[in-house]
Amino acid sequence: MSTETTAPKRLAFFERYLTVWVLVCMGVGIAFGKGLPGVTSMLSKLEFGQGSQVNVPIGILLWLMIYPMMLKVDFSAIGGIAKRPKGLMVTLFVNWLVKPFSMAFLAWIFMQHLFANWIDAETARNYTAGLIILAAAPCTAMVFVWSYLTEGDPVYTLVQVALNDLIMLVLFAPIVMFLCGVANVVVPPKVLMTSVLVFIVVPLTAGWLTRTLLLKSRGKEWFEQNFLPKFHPVMMWALLLTLVLIFAFQADNLTKRWFAVLLLAVPILIQVYFNSSLTYLLMRKLKVPHNVASPGALIGASNFFELAVAVAITLFGPSSGAALACVVGVLVEVPVMLSVCKVCNRSREWYGR
Repeated sequence: MSTETTAPKRLAFFERYLTVWVLVCMGVGIAFGKGLPGVTSMLSKLEFGQGSQVNVPIGILLWLMIYPMMLKVDFSAIGGIAKRPKGLMVTLFVNWLVKPFSMAFLAWIFMQHLFANWIDAETARNYTAGLIILAAAPCTAMVFVWSYLTEGDPVYTLVQVALNDLIMLVLFAPIVMFLCGVANVVVPPKVLMTSVLVFIVVPLTAGWLTRTLLLKSRGKEWFEQNFLPKFHPVMMWALLLTLVLIFAFQADNLTKRWFAVLLLAVPILIQVYFNSSLTYLLMRKLKVPHNVASPGALIGASNFFELAVAVAITLFGPSSGAALACVVGVLVEVPVMLSVCKVCNRSREWYGR
């Protein structure tokens, strides 16, 4: 318990002002997309196999963010998760029984009623579908970054994400189909399988092999004090370059439909703060440790935007309202999730009491 009530470590200069760097990345990305459309188009078409919709440059950059987190995973501790399942239960409850349905409700309220004077009925339905697709895909890659920033338990975070991915293989398509009310909604299986392979299987395997070999050859002290710290700047730069590419790929959408971006941001903001708060408070009520509750709250609030964007483009087209809604999710998510990280860190002492 003593580790749960200690003051959080002070974030380094780079992390403290990460929101500022995100805004800079947005400007650089949009300028890149508008100024070099040929290069941007070429990069956006690079995929892990034809029809996978998983972009190679973004996949590699996300891999560089996830791999260092996987290095910290002690696989011998995974069996102990079964002895403290409450955190997992809360995460699954919020991700699959609350989040998609609360977003569907918020999208219906805002897009088809409160904002009806500014959006025609067909566009509103497209926006609603995009928001549902976004919320139905729990975050896979970025959660490891948020967990790192809140000093989350890397083993528990991995199990939470892996279990969500397994459930996603079964429930994502039926939930989207049911909430969108469209009988012919088909989630491309190649998109889903490639995403799981690129964002989970490859970095997890690489991390396990690296950790095992280096612990045997160089020892735990060298591994933790000399090897792991080298990846910190790699993670941060990979995050910033990922954002530059995402904003570059969607530069036209973000500049030509800026008013729609503002409208779409409203239900996304409400959904993120509602689900993260619900998860965090439920975990505290159930006396789940803070290093499990923090990443759990972040998993409960964030979205698997790579998959959501790919599915929305596949179903509705790259210039559709559904695709734009998922892209706005990317735009909103990073600064908002950083604010949730900050709340989790600052409330650590309150949480432990």
